Amino acid sequence: MSINALLEEKGMTKYKLAKKSNLPHTTILDICSGKTELPKCNAETVYKVAKALDTTMEELIAPALESRPDFEWFKSQICHDIKRMGDIDFLIKTLESREITQLYEKKWYLESFYLLAMVDYLSRENGFPLVSNYNDIRRAKLENPVYPSGVLVRCIFSGNELAKEESIKNAIPEFLRHNIIEAEVRDVC
Repeated sequence: MSINALLEEKGMTKYKLAKKSNLPHTTILDICSGKTELPKCNAETVYKVAKALDTTMEELIAPALESRPDFEWFKSQICHDIKRMGDIDFLIKTLESREITQLYEKKWYLESFYLLAMVDYLSRENGFPLVSNYNDIRRAKLENPVYPSGVLVRCIFSGNELAKEESIKNAIPEFLRHNIIEAEVRDVC
């Protein structure tokens, strides 16, 4: 949980955090605004902030240390999980984990939309109704289309956009809804 979320949860102002942690108000403002990255602060500062917020140092800096995976790697992992687990087990695991919502709340929209599109696609393929929990996310889409890396490479080497046009024609509707161009999700090694 971010430091701003912790402050909100505890009903504490930045000024009060500065007083309680015995740190300069400007330091707290810089940390909360992101001007100063908490993991780059000295251990004493992190300790004082954590103690004032009644949390651990690890919990305080964990959100800043989480790195976003490469999108092609993310897609590959999803497809491999489906191949390994099967459609039904994958759907159950994904829906129980709330991963779609967690990704969306982190503002990792591309990953959230991709995973939701996969759930919707697999639901259609298996004759299951759509889970209504995600109707708000279903209405959202990326501003610009996201093409598979192979399509982008073909465009570069051919010097034209025909590969993009062709990929849109063959795109799976559940992905296309979010402006993600995806035609084949089952062909993984």
